[in-house]
Amino acid sequence: MPDHFRRGLLTHALILVAAFALAGVDRTLGWAATVLNIVFLLFFFRHLAFAVSAARWAERDLDAPVIGVETYTPSIAVLVACKDEELVVDGMVAAMLDLSYPPDRLTVVVVDDASTDGTGAKLDAWHAANPRLKVLHRQPGAGGGKSGALNDALALVDAEIAVIFDADHQPESSVLRRLVRHFRDPRVGAVMGRCVVRNGVESNLASTIFIDYLSGYLVNEYGRQALFELPAYGGANCAVRTDLIRALGGWNPHTVTEDTDLTLRLLLDGYRVRYDSTAVDFEEAVLSNSRFWRQRYRWARGHQKCLRDYWRPVLRSRHLSPMEKLETILFLWVYHVPVLCGVGLVLIGLRAFGIGGASFIQMISLSALLFAGPFTELAVGLVLGRVSRKAVWMLVGFIPAFGMSILTATKAYADGMWGTTYSWSKTARSGATSAVVAAPAPAVPERAAA
Repeated sequence: MPDHFRRGLLTHALILVAAFALAGVDRTLGWAATVLNIVFLLFFFRHLAFAVSAARWAERDLDAPVIGVETYTPSIAVLVACKDEELVVDGMVAAMLDLSYPPDRLTVVVVDDASTDGTGAKLDAWHAANPRLKVLHRQPGAGGGKSGALNDALALVDAEIAVIFDADHQPESSVLRRLVRHFRDPRVGAVMGRCVVRNGVESNLASTIFIDYLSGYLVNEYGRQALFELPAYGGANCAVRTDLIRALGGWNPHTVTEDTDLTLRLLLDGYRVRYDSTAVDFEEAVLSNSRFWRQRYRWARGHQKCLRDYWRPVLRSRHLSPMEKLETILFLWVYHVPVLCGVGLVLIGLRAFGIGGASFIQMISLSALLFAGPFTELAVGLVLGRVSRKAVWMLVGFIPAFGMSILTATKAYADGMWGTTYSWSKTARSGATSAVVAAPAPAVPERAAA
């Protein structure tokens, strides 16, 4: 498979030029607007369906009693990949060691992926004080990013279930029992829990991301679970069968979104991902626009690659019904939609100046559909998240965030199609709201008796 799709870009450009020549600019732009209206309308109804299902059933599920988690205890290996994470690693390790699960059924492995700061020393100090914590130090140039680190950790363990967290995560103590209970069903290959932003008060951007997570987990993923039983494996606060991930060749080191890639491989192999909204884990949101850009660019770049890699196998899959295939394709299109939104905004601007054969007023339906679906999910997420009344004003912050998502997704699309080289890039942390836990001090040998 080529590492670029420049021929595809050229084909698109030639089709557009031919359409301008044969049908004229106004008619071509009119048809383009019609196609965009259809796409946005389809995604609007998808957003609306998720919002309605979450508003109807999610709160009841969040408050439902948890039954039977004590009687099913498969062996678990908790795996965490760290690279230059000295600001958050202490809080993460303390949370891992505080997880409620039978000690003889639990292994915790933290990978120091050739860190250049104090991460490795802190992990070694924790290991010295708590031998049940295993630390793996990778050498510089080991490669594979997060996927490579997780694959190396997986080779060290002999457990039935692997549970993955990121270095800035601090899960609730009950999260393991809530995640693994779903593996009683042999059809379930992986389980995803709910991630909550813990530093939403640190900046306006963090507040925006806090609401984005409420919508993403309490509405979008809940809706995919309730309507299609097709939630995604999210990459952290997630569990997967170790025999299955080994049979699939491990986490894919050739993608920067190993979570989306694994979701597709599981579905194509006939397994399902389950979502548990009561398995709660707290993580840190980025605080600056530059970090937000790098993070969302990576997500878009990897997700778009998954669409290019898997849309044909999805359509051919015998494990998915026609409706499930449609939903999976729409899921894969999520990071292409901002690109189309950018095209839609350009068409709105052109028609405002009389280009495109229609008036500006006739484009209101298009511009409304750009925002209506996502904001419906955001509003329901605020309700389900039981936030304060004033938090509704945080929705205003999504207007510039929406604009940035258009830019990041469009650049990711152009770079991916052109074949611009890109490798896994970690998200920098602030550590400001990480649990205040210090790494254990190194043991001091006792002096010999005089």
